[in-house]
Amino acid sequence: MDALDIGRLAGLAAPVLIGLAIVGAVIAGLMELRITRRLRVRLAGGGAQTPAGSATSDVRAQVVGGLRKLGDRLVVRDPEQVSVLRAQLMQAGYASREAVPIYLGARMALLAIAVGGSALLTPWAAKGGNLMPAVAAGALTLVAMLGPDRFLARKKGKLQDEYRDGFPDLLDLLVASVEAGLSLDAAVSRVCEELVRRHPNLARQIRFLTHELRAGRSRRDAWASFADRMGMEEATSLATMLRQAEEMGASLGETLRVFSEEMRSKRMLRAEEKAAALPAKLMVPLILFIFPCLLGVLILPAAFKITKMLSHG
Repeated sequence: MDALDIGRLAGLAAPVLIGLAIVGAVIAGLMELRITRRLRVRLAGGGAQTPAGSATSDVRAQVVGGLRKLGDRLVVRDPEQVSVLRAQLMQAGYASREAVPIYLGARMALLAIAVGGSALLTPWAAKGGNLMPAVAAGALTLVAMLGPDRFLARKKGKLQDEYRDGFPDLLDLLVASVEAGLSLDAAVSRVCEELVRRHPNLARQIRFLTHELRAGRSRRDAWASFADRMGMEEATSLATMLRQAEEMGASLGETLRVFSEEMRSKRMLRAEEKAAALPAKLMVPLILFIFPCLLGVLILPAAFKITKMLSHG
């Protein structure tokens, strides 16, 4: 391998490594938003912090600060996108006000990395006739354009799966609390305390709902906001059902009981659907990995004996 080949490999690897570093910094910045409150409580209590942890926090804070400044400029230039993007970030679990500028700044940084990497790799692809630089430039472009949206969609899907698993438990606890004599607002507060350990993300959404009700927001608007934050059809149906029950004067306990049974039936149907799809999903691993091993175990000894007999004959 001569110096020209080494230079080509270095130029091919550099943009990829830089892109991976930027993606890691963006993910770290988004995770920082979720643990900001915990860090503030810890620092207020005088918790000790190691020099390595302090240096890591300083670097992360600088990266997040740079992305936030870049995102603030984009927010000012395109204010119509903020409301839609904020709703998407909230459904993905990022409810902080700083989430929008950090996300926009991360997207701009990724696009800048993709443009720089493509500009660096394209001349080598045209000069040497090698397709690898062009493939790497295309991969960087795809990651920059589709990566953030796919990341949000994956986070949203993961949270919604957890919400769907805990929604029947939420309704059962609401039914028990309402039938025990508690009001709906007091029942919601009690259910939030019970769901913290088993379904923490769902309990966090219920805690937001409780804070809005205590702040004086109307029950109708608070439940509608709860459904918008979760982005689920079940939450929207629950908000609509509670609004209609309140307007028509229907029994809240009976209404919640019927809705709870429906949610449990849906969860059972989802479990049966996943179980029915399992054989089809296992077909490819069986063909690629299990069957060759079985054929090897069954055929190789016989083939070895036949080969040995033929060699002696």
